[in-house]
Amino acid sequence: MTPGPVSRFIDHHYRHFNAAALKDAADGYISHLDQGGIMLVTLAGAMSTAELGLSLAEMIRQGKVHGIVCTGANLEEDIFNLVAHDFYERIPHYRDLTPADEQDLLARHMNRVTDTCIPEMEAMRRIENVILQEWMNADQKGERLFPHEFFWRILDSPELQKSFQIDPANSWMVAAKEKNLPMFVPGWEDSTLGNMYAGHCIEGDVKNVHTVRTGIEYMIALADWYAPTSHQTPVGFFQIGGGIAGDFPICVVPMLHQDLRRTDVPLWAYFCQISDSTTSYGSYSGAVPNEKITWGKLGEKTPKFVIESDATIVAPLIFAKVLGW
Repeated sequence: MTPGPVSRFIDHHYRHFNAAALKDAADGYISHLDQGGIMLVTLAGAMSTAELGLSLAEMIRQGKVHGIVCTGANLEEDIFNLVAHDFYERIPHYRDLTPADEQDLLARHMNRVTDTCIPEMEAMRRIENVILQEWMNADQKGERLFPHEFFWRILDSPELQKSFQIDPANSWMVAAKEKNLPMFVPGWEDSTLGNMYAGHCIEGDVKNVHTVRTGIEYMIALADWYAPTSHQTPVGFFQIGGGIAGDFPICVVPMLHQDLRRTDVPLWAYFCQISDSTTSYGSYSGAVPNEKITWGKLGEKTPKFVIESDATIVAPLIFAKVLGW
């Protein structure tokens, strides 16, 4: 594959410091795939509201991503953007907002994420109305599904499809559904729809709180995926941001080794983290990869990369180089 203009630009200009780390990580990603490996990508922060789907969806379609771990916010915010993009508002001067300005946004039901406001009625409530029916139907049938499985169901809804306001090709959730990608969403309760689900359980619309499967079952599912998969092919770990999206899945290896005594399960075969959380006292998100060796997550010779920068800038560039753009 002949490298495209973005790849050539990175090769020529990105020679030192975080720039060199970006190039090395991208080259390591490519090498990992070329050697028959697969990649698990983790999404923290507000990557979906940052519209990372513009590049991530193509990574999924081209088989460069083989599993995703994300927060509940990233799970839902890709769909919010899919159905309400035209109602979003960007506020470039967000640093200058006063408390009164913020109160005005609240009054208009505009939920701010840095410079972008998510419209409550067009995004959150629209999805709530559709997914509530799926929650209630499953509840009445005694059916239990993971959060992402409920989202995949509503993506098939003709009624919801009428509301799409962006090209579905730019939705990473649509791409993940089409590929039936392994997905794991720890801490789903810490999301807008997680809060709504709790409310509907309190009100009695959903009788069984366990209708939506959550954290521990996701870890069991991750173990059931990782153990056999890693025996067949090396599994890499590409972490965007910190927090539970990265902390939760990387622990599956020491759990398998130390708690289940499956010491033959391979370690993660590649590791990269993009984060603006620098190393400090007790910061796990800012910990250097070598610290993970002591926890049995990475090996002494595992390729390790850290890019201390803005993931909204770095991740699309790495994806572009992996895709050969």
